[in-house]
Amino acid sequence: MSTFAINRRQLLQTGGIGGLAVALSAMSPGAAEAARPLNTAAPQITDLGPAVVQFSLMSSLLVGDTVYIGSRNLNPVRIIGFHLPTGTITSRTDLGSGYSIQALAADSTGRYLYAGVLRDGIDGKPNLYRWDLSTPNVPAVGVGETGDRDIRALAVAPDGKVYLAGGGLTTNAPSLWEYDPGTEAMTSWGVPDPGATIAQAVAATADTVYFGTGSTLGGGNGSSPARLFAFNRTTRTSTNILPAEVATGVSVTSLSVLNGQLGVGVKGPGKSVLINLANHAQYTIIAKTGVMFRQLGNDVFFVKEPGVWSYNLVTKKITQILTEDVGAMWGLDVYGNKALTVSSYDVIEVDPVAKTAIKHDLTDAGAPGGPQLCMGLAAGAGDVYVGGTGTIARHQLASEQVSYLRATGEAKDAIVVGGILYTGQYNSRGIYSYDPATGQLPYPVAALPAGQNRPLDVCWDAVNGMVIAGAQNDTGGGGCFAAYKPSTTQVITKVNPIDALQMVRAVATKDGVAYLGGDNIYSTGPRSTVVAWDPVANQELWRLDPGQPQGIAALAIHGKFLYGMSRKAAGLFVIDLDSRQVVHRGDLSSVCTDFGALQVSRGIVYGVSDTTVFRIDPVTFAVSVVVADINGGWYSGPHITADEDGLLYTLRGPNLVRIDDQQAMQTMRR
Repeated sequence: MSTFAINRRQLLQTGGIGGLAVALSAMSPGAAEAARPLNTAAPQITDLGPAVVQFSLMSSLLVGDTVYIGSRNLNPVRIIGFHLPTGTITSRTDLGSGYSIQALAADSTGRYLYAGVLRDGIDGKPNLYRWDLSTPNVPAVGVGETGDRDIRALAVAPDGKVYLAGGGLTTNAPSLWEYDPGTEAMTSWGVPDPGATIAQAVAATADTVYFGTGSTLGGGNGSSPARLFAFNRTTRTSTNILPAEVATGVSVTSLSVLNGQLGVGVKGPGKSVLINLANHAQYTIIAKTGVMFRQLGNDVFFVKEPGVWSYNLVTKKITQILTEDVGAMWGLDVYGNKALTVSSYDVIEVDPVAKTAIKHDLTDAGAPGGPQLCMGLAAGAGDVYVGGTGTIARHQLASEQVSYLRATGEAKDAIVVGGILYTGQYNSRGIYSYDPATGQLPYPVAALPAGQNRPLDVCWDAVNGMVIAGAQNDTGGGGCFAAYKPSTTQVITKVNPIDALQMVRAVATKDGVAYLGGDNIYSTGPRSTVVAWDPVANQELWRLDPGQPQGIAALAIHGKFLYGMSRKAAGLFVIDLDSRQVVHRGDLSSVCTDFGALQVSRGIVYGVSDTTVFRIDPVTFAVSVVVADINGGWYSGPHITADEDGLLYTLRGPNLVRIDDQQAMQTMRR
């Protein structure tokens, strides 16, 4: 995944360095291979402190008068208890594995709270934990590990048995799992759909377990659509009961047992379903996508961002009861006569009649934050911006101050242009802008096409005055090209500019032409196509397949060469833009694991992986290590950027670091 800074794809050189850059770019590939590689001393590294510090969350559940909230991208992962009557944090427990808690469920007595974690791999540690709420000062204990990597949903049956859904490895279809607290046994009930890649929802009654499956990316590689299985708890046999009206959905995303009905959320068809628990053939369609269903009298509440909605069982009317965009919401419950939701920042009590809301700020309440796994990174005009979950940290270098900008979603990538920040904002938020001179929080300036929810890379086209972005469609596969022109607010987009399977993983620009790098996660089809794109005419100029075994992680341009970094340490390739030929292929396995980023600074292309900062010699294309064991605390792939002085910025662990590789320039001059 590429990264960003002001004019990050274009090297603006002056004096002797500029002459050297032109001379190098004019050399033939043969001459370049014969030239002397860089021989440099160690760079100067300055630690700028934790990149992003906050309490971020991914789940919540009301038990009695306390809302229990599971953390996201914090180490260690933790659960806190927010006591509604006093508005304070009254309890906390840390878990021994995982990076986020997406699933919480309590038993019928309210004594035991279960938590399921997301983790990087199947590691032999528990991914199911239990916290005895009668003794909150005693830490939660790990009680079991499923054979799947992740737990994304939990349900506790009336008899106390726990049912788990998750998956996590696209090569293995998810199982339904049962944990029996009486015997402490974890048992697989099998894989009801071999074509599924994820299970995000589970619910349980006295006689039935409901298990929702689907795919993380639809429309390719034989993956299954959404399915809802009803398991008989006695025979453990299952039947798909998802109504035909929503059977084209990508995944069942939410299941909730209501008063005699099952609330079903489905991603894709724009509808939700209420299924009769006594007769699955009887159901009601709600004409709106929803998740986390809860019932109060004749009203069924559900979340559909950017609000909370109510469906009246008698009048069939849908009403929005929380109209403010509070960002992502990670829980919904009923508290007295109110709906209760938890956003990325607040516990929110919603009066469904008056349609008013009372917010309890979690930071003010004492939520225990910590260094967070980070997203995007940008530098310029004396600032370094780091994307977190629901926030962007602004590091003002001169004053050494750090401030936090609320920004719904996640800044996956960004650039600074003329002191203004532009971000690619997940999920389905498009391009955001922030001008520190105004004091206004980051706000949307350009929407991406429907379904293009994950911006992956952003760069600046100085010739056309455009912010260029590439994106991924998490639901249907493929991706899009987007260009936003700040001077006119014009937005230009093209869905699937490469093909129907390749997302636009990386973007770069030179002389008014955008270069798009493809990544195909499926087993067949082209996977590393480079497309030259006219961003004004919005059409393809030419394309080239560099023949890589994996998709493209990052692109950068220096002189007449387009550098490409392939995923999964598959290698480096260099394209001569004049001849449109691949002139170099190299091995990156010694410095790369999977995702990476490239950045031009001071006439050299730098790269970063999960483990290493490295440089690519502009003459020989040889790779050398700048910083070993950088091990940045990234959530969605490493990033590296540079400011106007050519200083590099990335993460070492959870901390933001500045790297001055001045010795490399001195070697070039000699």
